[in-house]
Amino acid sequence: MRKLIVILLSMIACSVRGGDLKYPVSEIAEELKKDANAVVREDRTVYRILAKNKASVYSLFAITILNSKGDAWATNSFGYDKLIKIKDLNANAYDAAGKLIKRIKNSEIIDRSSFDGSLFSDNRLKAVDLSQTTYPYTVEFEYEMEYKYLYSIGGSVIIPDEKVSVQHSSYQLIYPKGLDPRYKLINIESKPEKSTLADGTESLLWVFDNLKPIKLEPMGPYAQAVFPRILAAPNQFEYDGYTGDMSTWEAYGKWNLLLNKGKDELPEATKQKVRQLTSGLNTEQKIKVLYEYLQSKTRYVSIQLGIGGLQPFDAAVVDQTGYGDCKALSNYMVALLKEAGVKGYYSTIMSGDDEPPVIMDFPSHQANHVIVAVPNASDTIWLECTSQTNPFGYQGTFTGDRKALMITESGGKMVNTTRYTAEQNRQSRTAEVKVEMTGDAKAKVRTTYSGLQYENGNLNFILDNQYDDQKKWVQRNTGIPSFDINSFSMTNKKEKVPSAIVNLDLTLRRLVTVSGKRLFLTPNLMNRSTFVPEKVENRKTNVLRKMTYLDLDTIYYNLPEEIYPEFLPEPAKITSRFGEYEVSYKVDQGKLVYIRRVKMNKGEFPPESYLELIDFYRNINKADNIKIVFLTKT
Repeated sequence: MRKLIVILLSMIACSVRGGDLKYPVSEIAEELKKDANAVVREDRTVYRILAKNKASVYSLFAITILNSKGDAWATNSFGYDKLIKIKDLNANAYDAAGKLIKRIKNSEIIDRSSFDGSLFSDNRLKAVDLSQTTYPYTVEFEYEMEYKYLYSIGGSVIIPDEKVSVQHSSYQLIYPKGLDPRYKLINIESKPEKSTLADGTESLLWVFDNLKPIKLEPMGPYAQAVFPRILAAPNQFEYDGYTGDMSTWEAYGKWNLLLNKGKDELPEATKQKVRQLTSGLNTEQKIKVLYEYLQSKTRYVSIQLGIGGLQPFDAAVVDQTGYGDCKALSNYMVALLKEAGVKGYYSTIMSGDDEPPVIMDFPSHQANHVIVAVPNASDTIWLECTSQTNPFGYQGTFTGDRKALMITESGGKMVNTTRYTAEQNRQSRTAEVKVEMTGDAKAKVRTTYSGLQYENGNLNFILDNQYDDQKKWVQRNTGIPSFDINSFSMTNKKEKVPSAIVNLDLTLRRLVTVSGKRLFLTPNLMNRSTFVPEKVENRKTNVLRKMTYLDLDTIYYNLPEEIYPEFLPEPAKITSRFGEYEVSYKVDQGKLVYIRRVKMNKGEFPPESYLELIDFYRNINKADNIKIVFLTKT
């Protein structure tokens, strides 16, 4: 009897393990849990090309969330519109033992617009939240989708994020002969398993097992350049009736040209207005006056209608309504220029302060924004058409120093956008400081921010704001421990390399530390460096410096007659592959003159240079925070 009970219990246990439990945490190897916030248990994607204008995808994604830092993986969203159909969507949550604890109901799936800030949008998404409060737990998302186009092909990010490991992942591309997709492997060496399926279609299959988590290194390459991933794209495709070829940038540009065909017609009254505004002007003056006309007449709104949000509204619609998205406003700008006899080019670009560079050898959709390029003699003037305040010809950190796809009559052409030099990205400061024996002081400071430093602390957005907003900017961005603002002013010079001048009249409290007969002054008034890069053992990735700039500080301290310097530092010069630092001190006729110059270089440097970078910053910090000691004469 006892033996029978043992057998029955064993059978029940096997039944539970085999039928009811899924993704038990006990099956994760310890090496995959180490330094991880989550572990991908299963990531299976099958992307099937059905025709030049039709595709489908099946996905099963299960991930075990080990702690609260992995909670973002418990939510997921799935976009759809008139060309994308969600056929099936299931989502479940499991406890640590693998027991089902949550099965999402249709009523719990949030269905909403995918562009909450859009004026118009036919894009929607279904959002699912499986968050739990007891760790670890596992979430599973399984879905099928149909696409009525073949414009883009969903690839696979094998390790999806930092501190996430992968137990098993597979990615399969299935396609009919003649519609072979292109693919590119990033940080992957394994070739796909190629086969012909029973229905005659071709298959490419990649399988990955037991991938340890990756920790991004500070000041390293873009995450997209570090994580292993597979990119995929079509050659021949069709999108809502528009047939195209994406095998080259030139061919892809021709498809964009087709989308925009006939959309640059303006009303007769506007044509007359353009001729009136530009009469007697040279080419650059025409571009400038029409850009400022666009800024005064239109405003940006997000519009996600039509062909996946890829086709602009007609120029006449923008002219009539006074609004548009980046596509519509850029198309309108091109139309205005055309009427003035100036050739402007609609150009797609990946915008943003921290976006990865375009992968040049893989023509595909790699843009999220549209701007206008106007070749002018040996220069190209770039126009950001969504901003009502942007200086004429200025790109800044949003679209500067990267590749853009210029849509020309002969197709797409990859070109460089504006790259600013260190001398253009200049912060130049002069100050007159009157020091009192009490340690307090009065200061008049004039700082000019130019080039990319025009954006310091979002200064470029504050310059046209009200007094209170500007005062808050001064309070946040004045690097003095204790001060009162007596008065200030801001001047905006909206040139192609713009600049802003900020004048300050300040009362400084306890600028100088008084101790008996000694006074201690840190002569670097407002630009002290404190940053030291995080220490990394056995660094593997290159060091990436994204911006070059020049800082100049000249501070004049008017000293009380009763004191003289007991200690005056020697001039210092620090040189590194990352930049140059110089500082000097001079006391003459009761005045201390402090001069500081820092030039930082941009570029990509080898991993072993990182220790040099740490030392460079440490040395700058030491020099910036040095004190000068004064003694009283009595």
